[in-house]
Amino acid sequence: MNHFIAKLAQPTKPTTLAFVNAHAMNLVATSQTFTNSLLQADALVRDGTGMAQLLKLLGKNPGENLNGTDLIPTIITLFDGKKIALLGTQEPVLKAARNKIMSELAPKSDISLLHGFCQATDYLAFCIETKPDLIVLGMGMPKQEHVAALLREQLSEPCSIVCGGAIIDFLGGRVQRAPGWVRRCGIEWIYRLLIEPRRLFKRYVIGNPLFLLRAKKYTKLTSSLTS
Repeated sequence: MNHFIAKLAQPTKPTTLAFVNAHAMNLVATSQTFTNSLLQADALVRDGTGMAQLLKLLGKNPGENLNGTDLIPTIITLFDGKKIALLGTQEPVLKAARNKIMSELAPKSDISLLHGFCQATDYLAFCIETKPDLIVLGMGMPKQEHVAALLREQLSEPCSIVCGGAIIDFLGGRVQRAPGWVRRCGIEWIYRLLIEPRRLFKRYVIGNPLFLLRAKKYTKLTSSLTS
Protein backbone atom coordinates (compact mmCIF):
# COMPACT_ATOMS: atom_id res chain seq x y z
CA MET A 1 0.00 0.00 0.00
CA ASN A 2 2.84 2.42 0.77
CA HIS A 3 4.07 1.83 -2.78
CA PHE A 4 0.65 2.74 -4.17
CA ILE A 5 0.42 5.90 -2.05
CA ALA A 6 3.79 6.97 -3.43
CA LYS A 7 2.48 6.39 -6.96
CA LEU A 8 -0.70 8.27 -6.10
CA ALA A 9 1.39 11.33 -5.21
CA GLN A 10 2.98 11.32 -8.68
CA PRO A 11 0.32 10.05 -11.07
CA THR A 12 1.09 9.52 -14.73
CA LYS A 13 -2.60 9.16 -15.63
CA PRO A 14 -5.95 9.62 -13.86
CA THR A 15 -5.65 7.22 -10.92
CA THR A 16 -8.41 6.34 -8.47
CA LEU A 17 -8.36 5.23 -4.83
CA ALA A 18 -11.59 3.88 -3.30
CA PHE A 19 -12.47 2.46 0.09
CA VAL A 20 -14.54 -0.67 0.66
CA ASN A 21 -16.55 -0.95 3.86
CA ALA A 22 -19.71 -2.80 4.92
CA HIS A 23 -21.93 -0.10 3.40
CA ALA A 24 -20.13 -0.43 0.07
CA MET A 25 -20.62 -4.18 0.08
CA ASN A 26 -24.35 -3.79 0.73
CA LEU A 27 -24.53 -1.50 -2.29
CA VAL A 28 -22.61 -4.10 -4.30
CA ALA A 29 -25.33 -6.62 -3.45
CA THR A 30 -28.05 -4.41 -4.95
CA SER A 31 -26.38 -2.43 -7.75
CA GLN A 32 -24.33 -3.79 -10.62
CA THR A 33 -23.69 -0.22 -11.78
CA PHE A 34 -22.09 0.65 -8.46
CA THR A 35 -20.09 -2.58 -8.52
CA ASN A 36 -18.74 -1.78 -11.99
CA SER A 37 -17.76 1.74 -10.90
CA LEU A 38 -16.00 0.43 -7.80
CA LEU A 39 -14.07 -2.20 -9.74
CA GLN A 40 -12.68 0.49 -12.06
CA ALA A 41 -10.64 1.97 -9.20
CA ASP A 42 -6.89 1.47 -9.43
CA ALA A 43 -6.81 0.53 -5.75
CA LEU A 44 -9.51 -0.72 -3.39
CA VAL A 45 -8.62 -0.74 0.29
CA ARG A 46 -10.33 -2.20 3.33
CA ASP A 47 -12.12 0.17 5.66
CA GLY A 48 -13.54 -1.17 8.91
CA THR A 49 -13.76 -4.22 11.15
CA GLY A 50 -16.71 -5.61 9.23
CA MET A 51 -14.52 -6.05 6.16
CA ALA A 52 -11.87 -7.74 8.29
CA GLN A 53 -14.47 -10.26 9.47
CA LEU A 54 -15.60 -10.85 5.89
CA LEU A 55 -12.08 -11.47 4.61
CA LYS A 56 -11.41 -13.91 7.43
CA LEU A 57 -14.62 -15.77 6.55
CA LEU A 58 -13.32 -16.04 3.00
CA GLY A 59 -9.97 -17.36 4.22
CA LYS A 60 -8.07 -14.20 3.31
CA ASN A 61 -5.63 -12.05 5.25
CA PRO A 62 -7.55 -8.85 6.12
CA GLY A 63 -4.34 -6.81 6.04
CA GLU A 64 -4.22 -3.25 7.31
CA ASN A 65 -7.33 -1.20 8.04
CA LEU A 66 -7.07 2.00 6.01
CA ASN A 67 -10.03 4.24 6.68
CA GLY A 68 -10.23 7.37 4.58
CA THR A 69 -10.66 9.76 7.48
CA ASP A 70 -7.14 8.93 8.66
CA LEU A 71 -5.45 8.29 5.32
CA ILE A 72 -6.76 11.09 3.11
CA PRO A 73 -5.29 13.99 5.14
CA THR A 74 -1.89 12.31 4.75
CA ILE A 75 -2.46 12.06 1.00
CA ILE A 76 -3.42 15.74 0.85
CA THR A 77 -0.09 16.72 2.45
CA LEU A 78 1.70 15.01 -0.44
CA PHE A 79 0.05 17.47 -2.83
CA ASP A 80 1.12 20.65 -1.03
CA GLY A 81 1.96 23.22 -3.70
CA LYS A 82 -0.20 21.50 -6.31
CA LYS A 83 -3.80 22.07 -7.39
CA ILE A 84 -6.46 20.38 -5.26
CA ALA A 85 -10.20 20.12 -5.92
CA LEU A 86 -12.72 19.42 -3.17
CA LEU A 87 -15.95 18.15 -4.70
CA GLY A 88 -18.76 17.44 -2.27
CA THR A 89 -20.86 18.49 0.73
CA GLN A 90 -22.11 22.11 0.82
CA GLU A 91 -21.36 25.57 2.18
CA PRO A 92 -20.20 26.72 4.65
CA VAL A 93 -18.58 23.34 5.31
CA LEU A 94 -16.78 23.32 1.96
CA LYS A 95 -14.96 26.60 2.58
CA ALA A 96 -14.18 25.56 6.15
CA ALA A 97 -12.56 22.39 4.81
CA ARG A 98 -10.47 24.46 2.41
CA ASN A 99 -9.36 26.70 5.27
CA LYS A 100 -8.39 23.64 7.32
CA ILE A 101 -6.32 22.25 4.48
CA MET A 102 -4.62 25.59 3.79
CA SER A 103 -3.77 26.10 7.45
CA GLU A 104 -2.62 22.59 8.35
CA LEU A 105 -2.16 20.22 5.40
CA ALA A 106 -1.33 21.98 2.13
CA PRO A 107 -0.74 25.71 2.70
CA LYS A 108 0.88 26.22 -0.70
CA SER A 109 -1.92 24.69 -2.73
CA ASP A 110 -4.55 26.29 -4.92
CA ILE A 111 -7.84 24.70 -3.83
CA SER A 112 -10.98 24.81 -5.96
CA LEU A 113 -14.44 23.93 -4.64
CA LEU A 114 -17.71 22.53 -5.99
CA HIS A 115 -20.64 21.31 -3.88
CA GLY A 116 -21.85 17.72 -3.91
CA PHE A 117 -25.22 18.17 -5.64
CA CYS A 118 -24.17 18.56 -9.28
CA GLN A 119 -24.48 16.10 -12.13
CA ALA A 120 -21.49 13.87 -12.88
CA THR A 121 -20.87 15.71 -16.15
CA ASP A 122 -20.65 19.00 -14.24
CA TYR A 123 -17.77 17.64 -12.18
CA LEU A 124 -16.08 16.46 -15.34
CA ALA A 125 -16.36 19.91 -16.93
CA PHE A 126 -15.12 21.55 -13.72
CA CYS A 127 -12.03 19.32 -13.58
CA ILE A 128 -11.27 19.81 -17.27
CA GLU A 129 -11.32 23.55 -16.64
CA THR A 130 -9.37 23.64 -13.33
CA LYS A 131 -6.95 20.74 -14.02
CA PRO A 132 -6.45 19.66 -10.39
CA ASP A 133 -3.62 17.32 -9.45
CA LEU A 134 -5.68 15.85 -6.59
CA ILE A 135 -9.45 15.43 -6.63
CA VAL A 136 -11.15 14.61 -3.33
CA LEU A 137 -14.73 13.43 -3.73
CA GLY A 138 -16.99 13.82 -0.70
CA MET A 139 -20.45 13.00 -2.02
CA GLY A 140 -20.94 9.66 -0.33
CA MET A 141 -21.67 6.30 -1.93
CA PRO A 142 -22.66 5.48 -4.61
CA LYS A 143 -22.43 8.88 -6.30
CA GLN A 144 -18.74 9.51 -5.67
CA GLU A 145 -17.73 6.15 -7.16
CA HIS A 146 -19.74 6.85 -10.31
CA VAL A 147 -18.12 10.28 -10.60
CA ALA A 148 -14.65 8.81 -9.97
CA ALA A 149 -15.14 6.25 -12.76
CA LEU A 150 -16.24 8.99 -15.18
CA LEU A 151 -13.30 11.24 -14.29
CA ARG A 152 -10.83 8.38 -14.58
CA GLU A 153 -12.16 7.52 -18.03
CA GLN A 154 -12.58 11.02 -19.47
CA LEU A 155 -9.81 13.19 -18.01
CA SER A 156 -6.63 13.42 -20.04
CA GLU A 157 -4.36 15.15 -17.50
CA PRO A 158 -2.56 13.04 -14.85
CA CYS A 159 -4.31 13.35 -11.50
CA SER A 160 -5.24 11.37 -8.40
CA ILE A 161 -8.90 10.84 -7.58
CA VAL A 162 -9.85 9.84 -4.03
CA CYS A 163 -13.31 8.67 -2.98
CA GLY A 164 -13.51 10.33 0.41
CA GLY A 165 -17.00 9.78 1.81
CA ALA A 166 -17.46 12.19 4.71
CA ILE A 167 -13.85 13.44 4.68
CA ILE A 168 -14.76 16.98 3.58
CA ASP A 169 -17.38 17.13 6.36
CA PHE A 170 -14.73 16.02 8.86
CA LEU A 171 -12.23 18.58 7.60
CA GLY A 172 -14.91 21.28 7.61
CA GLY A 173 -15.95 20.54 11.19
CA ARG A 174 -19.50 19.41 10.46
CA VAL A 175 -18.74 15.90 11.71
CA GLN A 176 -16.49 15.23 14.70
CA ARG A 177 -14.11 12.29 15.02
CA ALA A 178 -14.66 9.75 17.78
CA PRO A 179 -12.22 9.75 20.71
CA GLY A 180 -8.96 7.94 20.06
CA TRP A 181 -9.79 4.93 22.21
CA VAL A 182 -13.05 4.41 20.31
CA ARG A 183 -11.20 4.44 16.97
CA ARG A 184 -8.56 2.02 18.29
CA CYS A 185 -11.31 -0.40 19.31
CA GLY A 186 -12.75 -0.28 15.78
CA ILE A 187 -16.16 0.97 16.89
CA GLU A 188 -16.19 4.50 15.53
CA TRP A 189 -19.38 3.58 13.67
CA ILE A 190 -21.20 3.37 17.01
CA TYR A 191 -20.03 6.88 17.91
CA ARG A 192 -21.19 8.21 14.54
CA LEU A 193 -24.55 6.47 14.93
CA LEU A 194 -25.06 8.14 18.31
CA ILE A 195 -24.18 11.54 16.83
CA GLU A 196 -26.33 11.17 13.67
CA PRO A 197 -28.93 8.48 14.47
CA ARG A 198 -31.53 9.52 11.91
CA ARG A 199 -29.11 9.64 8.95
CA LEU A 200 -27.07 6.55 9.86
CA PHE A 201 -29.70 4.21 11.38
CA LYS A 202 -30.40 2.40 8.10
CA ARG A 203 -26.72 2.13 7.21
CA TYR A 204 -25.55 0.67 10.49
CA VAL A 205 -28.46 -0.87 12.44
CA ILE A 206 -30.03 -2.47 9.37
CA GLY A 207 -27.04 -2.52 7.03
CA ASN A 208 -24.48 -4.23 9.26
CA PRO A 209 -26.57 -7.40 9.85
CA LEU A 210 -27.40 -7.52 6.13
CA PHE A 211 -23.72 -7.27 5.35
CA LEU A 212 -22.92 -10.30 7.50
CA LEU A 213 -25.79 -12.30 5.98
CA ARG A 214 -24.49 -11.57 2.49
CA ALA A 215 -20.84 -12.21 3.32
CA LYS A 216 -20.35 -15.30 1.17
CA LYS A 217 -21.53 -13.49 -1.98
CA TYR A 218 -18.67 -11.01 -2.01
CA THR A 219 -15.73 -13.08 -3.24
CA LYS A 220 -15.28 -11.29 -6.59
CA LEU A 221 -14.87 -7.79 -5.16
CA THR A 222 -12.71 -8.78 -2.18
CA SER A 223 -10.27 -10.47 -4.54
CA SER A 224 -9.57 -7.01 -5.99
CA LEU A 225 -8.63 -5.39 -2.67
CA THR A 226 -5.17 -3.89 -2.56
CA SER A 227 -3.06 -5.36 0.24
